[in-house]
Order: sequence, then structure tokens, then C-alpha cells
Amino acid sequence: MRVESKVFRHDHIKEHLAHSVDNWLTALEARHLADLTFQELSRSLRALSSTYVERRSTLAKGAALAGTGKRAAFALFYGPLHFLLINRIVQALGRPFTEVETILDLGCGTGASGAGWATACTRPPRVLGVDKHPWAVAEARRTLSDLGVRGTARIDDLTRVPIVGGQPVDHPGDAGRSRHHGHGVLLAFAANEIEDPQHREALRARLLAHAAAGGQVLVVEPMAGFVAPWWAAWQRAFEAVGGRADEWRFRLPLPPIVAKLDRAAGLNHRELTARSLWLGR
Repeated sequence: MRVESKVFRHDHIKEHLAHSVDNWLTALEARHLADLTFQELSRSLRALSSTYVERRSTLAKGAALAGTGKRAAFALFYGPLHFLLINRIVQALGRPFTEVETILDLGCGTGASGAGWATACTRPPRVLGVDKHPWAVAEARRTLSDLGVRGTARIDDLTRVPIVGGQPVDHPGDAGRSRHHGHGVLLAFAANEIEDPQHREALRARLLAHAAAGGQVLVVEPMAGFVAPWWAAWQRAFEAVGGRADEWRFRLPLPPIVAKLDRAAGLNHRELTARSLWLGR
């Protein structure tokens, strides 16, 4: 399949990142369209979108990444969208989010969200992505490498990774020696896929504890209420300790392949939207 997008207008992205972003997008197309036609990819995107909207109960079992077509659609369509959204949100939040030293990306998927945060920072932080799916972890490592972001990804359960100083702790004794300030934790488009409510609430408690110790926490989810019926409770918990909830709407230029897929699949991302909860000092 011919690679279509060489460059796209990215006035909202820092100038020195433009070349890396173009290289990343070109590599995504070359890799994921090598064995698929555009028609096959657009059909897979429609199926993936339907999974998110109509068959959400199957997400915890890995339905979103079941098959080459869905994986390609996830990486080539949702990856760039998540990168653009998180990058723009962090730019808007400013300090201290743009000055973190490390980012722990929980449920990292293809690594695009963590990379979006990292590339909005004034100094390059180190990113560690955590995901339970081996394909996602491998893709996240490629994303970080192609974008020139320091870091890696590993297979792990986001609901069980200890959060200390923005990095997982392998030994409990390490916790007391870890400094939380300047260490960010990202939970982007992932909490809604946690099947067990008790695991989700335990994760919320750990996020709040991390922020109370001086770390930064950013939670991002789609605007649609049915995606995260627990959102109001999380918002109250964040606001009770000085956090904030925001809704975001950005009109950003899309990479050509993303815009073409958007039209072909009957979607509409002329405006990128999300809601967020954040805590940070």
C-alpha cells in the first residue's frame, strides 16, 4: 500500500518536533498498511469504533486489539488522535505538567498518549509505558523510539503497578527512597476498560496518594458519559483535595491518513474532545 502522508500542518506542535512527528506517521503507515488495503483498514476501523460504542463489555477481554485489522486501525487512527489530544492538553495545563522528570503511562496502548505528554515538556522526561497486551507494548516501544522520546514499555497490569515517584516499584523498600515531585502519572483512555470496580477505585486511591506526596496525575477519558459512569465520583474525589476537572475541545489539523480514514469510516473528528482530571503541585 502506498504511504500517503509525508507531512501535515502541525502549527500547534513545537517546531523542533515536526520532523520526528512526520517520521513517526510515515513509519506507522508503512508498517500497518504493508499487508492491508485501505478498504480493509477502513472496515476494521468501523468494527473497532463499534466495539468501543456498542460492545464495550468485550473490551476487558481484549476485543479492541483482536486481529491485524483492528490493531492497525488502533495504531494508525487512534494513536495519532491521542497523541495530538494529550500534547495539546498538557500544553494548556502548563507547569508543573510541562516540567516533569518522568511519566508513568498506565494502560499505555501504543504509547501515543505518553509521548504526547513528553513532547509537550520543556525538558525531555523519561517515559515508562505499562500495558497487559504484548502487541501494545511492542508498538509503544516503537512509538517512543520513532518520536525520539526517552523511555520504554513493559507488560504489566495497570491496576497492580505500585505508583511511587512516577515509576513502578519492584521492591516495597524502594518506596521510602523515591521522590514524588516531578514525576507524572498518566491514565489516558484506560480506566474505562478496567472491568472490576474495586480495582478501579483502588487505583484512584493510589493516584491521589501519589499527588498528595507531590507528584502529578492526569486522567483523560472521552466526553461521552456512558464510557465512564464512575467519572462523577472520581471528579468529586479529585476536587476534594484541590484537583480540577476540565472539558477540552480542539480544532486541530489531522494527518492526511487519519482524516481520510475518518471520512471513510463515517466518523467525525473535525473537533477533538476529551475530559480530564488533574492534580499537581
